[in-house]
Amino acid sequence: MAVDDCSPHITTHPNRNREATVDRPELNQLANQQHIPRIHTKPKTPPMDRIAAAVALYTGAGDDLKVFLAHRSPLLRFFGDYLAFPGGVRDREDGPDLDGDDSTALRSCAERELFEETGVLLDSGMQSLTVSQRETLRRDLTNRDGSDAGAWQSARNRATGDAGLRSICRVRTPPFAPVRYDTAFYLAELPPGESAEIWPGELIHGEFLRPNDALEQWTLGKKLIVPPVILLLQMLQEGDLDSFVEAATELAAGYRAGKLHRVYFSPGILMASLTTPTLPPATTTNCLIVGTDRLFIVDPGAPDEAEQARLFELLDELQAEGASLDSVLSTHHHPDHVGAIVSLSKRYNLQVRGHPKTLSRLPDGYRPGPPIEDGDIVALGRAPDGSEGWHLEAVFTPGHDRGHLAFRESQYGALIAGDMLSTVATILIDPPEGHMRTYMASLERLEKLTVTTLYPAHGPAAPNGRELIRRFITHRERRHKAVASALAKGPNTISGLLPEVYWDVDREMHQYAARSLLAALEMLEEDGEAIREGENWRLSQ
Repeated sequence: MAVDDCSPHITTHPNRNREATVDRPELNQLANQQHIPRIHTKPKTPPMDRIAAAVALYTGAGDDLKVFLAHRSPLLRFFGDYLAFPGGVRDREDGPDLDGDDSTALRSCAERELFEETGVLLDSGMQSLTVSQRETLRRDLTNRDGSDAGAWQSARNRATGDAGLRSICRVRTPPFAPVRYDTAFYLAELPPGESAEIWPGELIHGEFLRPNDALEQWTLGKKLIVPPVILLLQMLQEGDLDSFVEAATELAAGYRAGKLHRVYFSPGILMASLTTPTLPPATTTNCLIVGTDRLFIVDPGAPDEAEQARLFELLDELQAEGASLDSVLSTHHHPDHVGAIVSLSKRYNLQVRGHPKTLSRLPDGYRPGPPIEDGDIVALGRAPDGSEGWHLEAVFTPGHDRGHLAFRESQYGALIAGDMLSTVATILIDPPEGHMRTYMASLERLEKLTVTTLYPAHGPAAPNGRELIRRFITHRERRHKAVASALAKGPNTISGLLPEVYWDVDREMHQYAARSLLAALEMLEEDGEAIREGENWRLSQ
């Protein structure tokens, strides 16, 4: 277990009417005046790749081209309420080597997942199954409890190998997530006589949409779409399948060569995960590039020149596409958030903006811009949907860091949260830089905002930001009660309280848990509930 762990569950997609939950260790910060190392536990199991396949099922051609998008249930923890191509992870029916690159097994996975989720059979031989046989097979695949019934392989004895699958590309999730998907994308035309039907469960709806229409719904904030599918839909807009496959292949090759992924969880915010000097489970800090015509770079944290070069390459590409770079914004001064600020400022002659308490502690050499105070507006220009007045509003959120700012985006309600929250961990509040009461007040202030997608500094974005904020508040309140309950048994020291309050934390991490415990005790003291007597603490009554 991690220190002070309340991390939201990071879930896999085992493509059944169930989801597996994987608890990840905590990513914490120790905040001292100048040096703030990020402290983690090592995961009990190493980060893993899940080999998967997805199918862009289409009908029509040219301007009449439509692709099938499945609407995932809002109840799912992994991309709940998002639109996605049908697909999922490799299973036993697809071949014996679940971790390998067997193209035959991946194609089998793509066919099976498409049938399981939509009822569409691609192979001409299998299309001869009766309605009753199809329903039985699909029900067996959907409802099985993990046992290898072999029903799919038995049905595939009818297969002729004529599935019409065309390979598009293969993309691996960027390293911001502890569970990464290595997904093979395929293209397939809906066979004559076949129809797609969603059985309610993990999926609640599905329909064929023109790529332009799906993207318009996303740009208007009416639909959520899984990030890689957004890029593929953009490439499909012209309806030229040959050009689409060529562009997707080139994109994936660039990723394999080390280019930064263009990840969009909501319109107008590109999340580029940069490798930063941190320990497992996190390896990256999310650099957020906000804007359409004018771009604002938030928290470029990489100090390594090679990693900075990846960011510069992406920014150069965005400029070549017609955007201009406006300025750099900093949520706070911690090293893994500011590592590239000086280089970025110098290379593009950009101003750097942040709270006065942040700007005073940044490394020397950057071009200073106007400081940002609570409530200040950063004008972004034209929104992705073409509307004017788009902006970021600064929200002063001290507690983790004395100069911490969050930024709420006006058009869609997205929140750039910095190190206030994380989707792979909780944040350690370490006195004297960290102050628990102030941190809690900042969380409570964020909860009152209208928040949709929440962008943390570490981990994937959360589509229901207010729910995540409430989860963090609830966790801190429970830990607060645990400290008070432990003190009710009699006076004790921090070292004496640790095993009871942090019973779920590995002993090797107790030195860091002690800092979090100190912050909680100080909050009890400030509230008049606890008294410090030398190294001992006791309840005031």
